[in-house]
Amino acid sequence: LRNNLEQNKALEKEAKALLVRIDRQKKETARWAAVRELIGSASGNKFRAFAQGLTLQKLVAKANRHLQNLNGRYLIRKREGDELELDIVDTFQANNIRSMNTLSGGETFLVSLALALGLSDMAGSRSDIQSLFIDEGFGTLDDATLDLAIATLENLQARGKTIGIISHVKELKERLSTQIRVIKKGNGVSMIEIA
Repeated sequence: LRNNLEQNKALEKEAKALLVRIDRQKKETARWAAVRELIGSASGNKFRAFAQGLTLQKLVAKANRHLQNLNGRYLIRKREGDELELDIVDTFQANNIRSMNTLSGGETFLVSLALALGLSDMAGSRSDIQSLFIDEGFGTLDDATLDLAIATLENLQARGKTIGIISHVKELKERLSTQIRVIKKGNGVSMIEIA
């Protein structure tokens, strides 16, 4: 009887140890199941979307820092339920969340500039990007926002970046000290002038 009692105690101790191991294994299995659910698919699409979502999240954070300097009104955010779509938060309208499609031309330009600068920051951590070219968009800005955009670009230039701007905006032309002008001569001929 004593022998059976000791065997039962030993078996009970062993069973408890096994239950602890089973519980740990269940937790580990649940963790890997969550990872599989998040990124696992035969085509790799889930993982690709997951990785792109993480990169987009970093880009949004960097772009928002620039956007706050350009225009304290807007913030970019990832759309809930969609890994790769963006919305705009209007902080002047009680943090109203809007589609990017509702932005005016000037607002779109500022958000695009902020995203480009954020992308430059991200790439700059891996490589030394020294140039940024902007083609138009300045004509959609009011005077105050134009001043802010130019000041931002001048700040980048002061940090050693080469900024190229393609524009027909007179106010912008007056503010830029170095210019390459393309002057039409007619019959498909143009002349380049450096000023």
